[in-house]
Order: sequence, then structure tokens, then C-alpha cells
Amino acid sequence: MKSYVTKILQPDEQIIVTGRLHWITYLSPFFIFVAATGLLVLAQWISPAGEFLTIAVLALYAIAALSFLYRWFIRWITELTVTNKRVVYGQSFIFRRTVEMHMDKVESVRVDQSVLGRLLDYGTIHVLGTGQGIEHLHRMGSPLTIRNAITAT
Repeated sequence: MKSYVTKILQPDEQIIVTGRLHWITYLSPFFIFVAATGLLVLAQWISPAGEFLTIAVLALYAIAALSFLYRWFIRWITELTVTNKRVVYGQSFIFRRTVEMHMDKVESVRVDQSVLGRLLDYGTIHVLGTGQGIEHLHRMGSPLTIRNAITAT
């Protein structure tokens, strides 16, 4: 699938870096899956587990699978692209939601990273411009690379 940005590039515009959501977004579905597996082990350990525990385990597996698919979809359709002329953030599938800011309008770029974010290389990027800003971009992978691409241009 061709990305939105490659379709809207100006004649002398070049992509510098493209950012994606970090894999940490899958952590919640993983923990739900682990909880379901723990309940399944508990159900096997207690011989007459009953229907309630079996239904609870199946429900947790279903929730984990749906949560994983939702997060995968959001990660697949979301991109942050820095070109030599602008910053473009977008989510695009059947619908399209984009925010673009020309480089001459960028005033500052702030990166917030927790300790875990620094270890795993993800964080929140805030692009602030003259009179406006691009929304807080949570759980972006390689936020310092993206910040450096924006501030170096």
C-alpha cells in the first residue's frame, strides 16, 4: 500500500524520515493474554473448574485477540513523516485524518520519554508551531531521530 505522504510530495520535496508507533503498543493485549493463560492453568489445576472459569478464560482470550488486532490496525495506518519542507502526521485507511505543518512554522519539538521509553526507544513527540501544533504523538518509535530530523531541517 502506497503511503499518503508519497502521494502528496511536491516536485522538489524529499522524505527525510518516517516514524511509526512503537511495538510497546501491543503490551496491553500481551498482559491480557498472560492473564487468560494463568486462569487456564488455574482451571486445569482445579479439576472441577466449572463453566464460569472456562467462559472467563475464553472471554479474556477474545479480548486479547481483539485488542491486538485493533492496535495492529492503528499502528499500520498511522505514520509521521518528516520531509525537507514539512511534517506530516496521518492516519489513513478508508477514512483519512492528517495534520501537516510547514517547516518554517515549527517553533519547537519536545520529546517526553519515561525510563522504560528511553530503554526501549519510544516516547511522546510534541511539535509546536506558530499558533498551532501537531497533537501529542504517543508511543512513537525512535522519537529522538524524528526530533533531530525536524530540527535539522
